[in-house]
Amino acid sequence: MNTKTEHEENDREQAHGLNARSATVIQTMTGVYERLLQSLSALQEVKSVEVGVSEKDCVWEDGHVRLYHFRHKAGKQQQRVRAPLVRTPILIVYALVNRPYMLDLQPDRSFVQQLLLNGVDVYMLDWGYPTRFEHHLTLDDYISGFVDDAVNAVRKNANVKSVNVVGVCQGGTFSTIYAALFPKKVRNLITIATPIDFSVKDGLLFEWAKEMDVDAMVDSFGVVPAEVLNAGFVMLKPFARLQKYMGAFEAMNDETKLMNFLRMEQWIFDSPGQPGECYRQFITDLYQQNRLIKGKLQVGRKTVNLGNITMPLLNIYATNDHIVPHSSTKALNRYVGSEDKELYEVPGGHIGIFVGSKAQKELAPKIAEWLQERDGE
Repeated sequence: MNTKTEHEENDREQAHGLNARSATVIQTMTGVYERLLQSLSALQEVKSVEVGVSEKDCVWEDGHVRLYHFRHKAGKQQQRVRAPLVRTPILIVYALVNRPYMLDLQPDRSFVQQLLLNGVDVYMLDWGYPTRFEHHLTLDDYISGFVDDAVNAVRKNANVKSVNVVGVCQGGTFSTIYAALFPKKVRNLITIATPIDFSVKDGLLFEWAKEMDVDAMVDSFGVVPAEVLNAGFVMLKPFARLQKYMGAFEAMNDETKLMNFLRMEQWIFDSPGQPGECYRQFITDLYQQNRLIKGKLQVGRKTVNLGNITMPLLNIYATNDHIVPHSSTKALNRYVGSEDKELYEVPGGHIGIFVGSKAQKELAPKIAEWLQERDGE
C-alpha cells in the first residue's frame, strides 16, 4: 500500500471515529433535552409544597413571634400519637436564621412527630419574619423578652413550675444563656448542634465570622437580608449545591423524591432577615470575642455565668456537622455546674440530624427516654 492510500485510509478512519463521537454527543444531548422537558412537566404538575404537617395551636404571640402547642391526636397526615408520658412539656427554641418547620418538614421526616409518638408534650417558638422596624431588637429582647415570655406561657398553659428547654443551633445558644439567667424556670436543658465555644478553628463559618465587618453590614441594612446570610451558607460547601441539583434532576420522575427535594428547597430559601442589633451582638460578643465561655457576656444588665446551669444537661451533636464543629458544642459540658450531664452523638449533618432516616429512629426516642428518667416530682 502506497503512502497516499495509507493517508486516505487514516482519513476515513478518523472521519468515521469523529462521526461516531458526534452521534454519541447528539444522542446524549437529546436525552438531556428530553429529561429537561420531563422535569419541567413534572414541576408544572406540582400544585403546592406542604410543610409543617403536624396539627398545632397558637397559645401565645407577641408581634411576629408565636408559640405553638402541638396536638396529641391524629390529623389527616399524622400518625396516632401517645398521650404525654413526660409530665413536664418541652419548649423548642430554634435559630433565628431559618424557619422552625424544618423540625416538622413532612410526615415521615418530622422530629416533632417522633417526639409526640414517644409521649413528649411539645411547644415550639416561631420567630416569624422581622420587619425593618424591628432592627433595634437585641439579644436581651430575644432571651429575657421573647424566650422568657414563652417559657411563662408554657408554665401557665401546662400548670408547671419549670419546663424542659430544647435549643437547636443558635437557638441552643439562646437556651443556654436563658438557663444561666433563669435557672429556676428550666427543669432540664437539651442542646442540639449548639455553638458554645467560638474560639475553635474547625469550621469555615467560624473563621469567616471572626473577620466580618458586622458594623458595616448592620449599619447598611438594619435588618440583615436573608439572601446575604444564605449566600454565606452556600459558600461553605459550594460543590454540594451542584451535586444536590444534579441529583434532583435525575429524580424528577420520582414523585416522592421530587417532593422531598422541593420541601427542602422551600425551607432553605424561606429564611427571615436578622434584626441588626441582635445580629451585631451575636457576631461581636460570641464569634469574635467568645464572651460566653469567658463569663463576660452581658445580656441586658446581667452577666451570663454558665456555672449557674445546674439542672440536668443533654448536649447532642451531629457526626458530620459542617456548620457547628463538635469542639464548639462539646465545650458546654466543661463550663456548666450540672452534675448530671451527658454528651450524645447522632449520625448525620447539621440538617440530617433531624431529617435523616437514622436520626429519625434515634434522636427523639433518646430525648424522650432521657426526659422520662428525670421527670419526677
